[in-house]
Amino acid sequence: MSVAGQTALLVVALVFGVIAAGLGAAYLQARRAVTERSTAQVLAVARSVAAEPDVVEAVRTGDPGGVLEPIAEGVRRSTGTDFVVVMSPDGIRYSHPNPAQVGRRFVGHIAAARAGGTVVEDYTGTLGPSRRVVVPVRDDDGPVVGLVSVGIGKEAVNARLAGELPPLLAAGAVAGVLAAVGSTLITRRVRRQTRGLRAAQLQAMHDHHDAVLHSVTEGLVLLDPAGRVRLANDEARRLLRLGGDPAGRAVADLGLPATLVAAMSDADVREDDLHVHAGRVLVLNKARARRGGEDLGAVVTIRDRTDLEELTGELGAARGLAEALRSQAHESGNRLHTMVSLIELGHPERAVEFATGELDRAQRLTDVVLAGVEDPTLSALLLGKAAEAHERGVELVVDPALRWPAGLASARDVVTVVGNLVDNALDAVAGAEGERRVDLSARDLGDRLELVVADTGPGIPDVLRERVLERGFSTKPGGEPGSGRGIGLALVHDTVQRLGGSLAIAGPPGARVAVTLPLEGGGGG
Repeated sequence: MSVAGQTALLVVALVFGVIAAGLGAAYLQARRAVTERSTAQVLAVARSVAAEPDVVEAVRTGDPGGVLEPIAEGVRRSTGTDFVVVMSPDGIRYSHPNPAQVGRRFVGHIAAARAGGTVVEDYTGTLGPSRRVVVPVRDDDGPVVGLVSVGIGKEAVNARLAGELPPLLAAGAVAGVLAAVGSTLITRRVRRQTRGLRAAQLQAMHDHHDAVLHSVTEGLVLLDPAGRVRLANDEARRLLRLGGDPAGRAVADLGLPATLVAAMSDADVREDDLHVHAGRVLVLNKARARRGGEDLGAVVTIRDRTDLEELTGELGAARGLAEALRSQAHESGNRLHTMVSLIELGHPERAVEFATGELDRAQRLTDVVLAGVEDPTLSALLLGKAAEAHERGVELVVDPALRWPAGLASARDVVTVVGNLVDNALDAVAGAEGERRVDLSARDLGDRLELVVADTGPGIPDVLRERVLERGFSTKPGGEPGSGRGIGLALVHDTVQRLGGSLAIAGPPGARVAVTLPLEGGGGG
């Protein structure tokens, strides 16, 4: 049976059970009320008869002349009771609806009334089962001189109770009809919501979907139209650093960066948005979920692209090194062609002068690099960058006191740090007016080494010094988060921190980036 069918049966059973219980309670309440009203009626009649002066006088004298019989029968007929019996304190009847019972002993309990109290009981007498009372007749509030019993037959009481049943049954019928209509509406709604599936099918579907959602390698967040989290799988909680289950909480309350909150909460569709959170580069995609024109919320997927961005940055640094070497080779080729052409034109002395001048300039830079840099990777990188700078019309000045010990960092880290810093400086001054110069120095501070790259470019404003270290942000055109730029300096910062160093930015005018790295043994030489 489908979930809708089971729900309908349960609702009908529950409602009709409640109706039956209610009718039963109402019947008992009505029965008690009818019994109490009947008791109050016969008790009032009995006390009224017992207080009648003619009755008191007749009882006190032993009913001379049969006065009590017509009084009792008149009261019985006028009050609608079944019997009014006046008797002596010993229970000898002075009146009875059946004249043949007059003079006989009363059938019932009278001891409490004879002692001055009241008897209330259900008893079967000469007229059948009845609800009756027995009260004393007193002579001027003195001794008990007689007794009065008034009763209503059980059939009359039941007839009164039967008169109370139609409204109860009508109310039960109305409740039953409303329950039937309500259960039908509930069944239809549940059938629409569950697609007519059985409970076992729904359970299997839930278990399957739950297992899939929490095992996928992408972060998945389901949001309702109000921006509250309906579901976040394990990967989403890991990438967003969410503690516990965020279901039911608004995105703004999850402690995420403002840009990430806006991207997840707005009504826009997002494709491959780059965001940075907790030191990770996250790629966010968002689509609206709709069914039958109804907005069900949004589906957000999150991928971790940190490793890919790091590899991309390292690849860019390696390509920069290759480009620098290509520029150096290209410049050397140009020099060689120039010297050959001078010789062919009959100016060997000019060729010698040109060659010795270029060799002297290149040799000075080579001597500086080889004298201070013990890492061959950094030597090749600097010589290549010098050739690239010359090709771009930028003067790259390497401090003669440059010192870089071997083993300070891996070749990959050297290329990442120095390559990205020099590339950023070259980019900054390439389009600048006036002097276009990049200065590079490195000195031993005893327990650490300080690398400084300075340029004559526009510099980095104070308000942006923190942001330029974020992944995805760049001061270059199109360098807003999500543009795919702004990775180089963030890579440098991450690499320096991983190596136990620090990074500081100064300027304008120009930009000065200082990186300190620890030296093993307190000194590098």
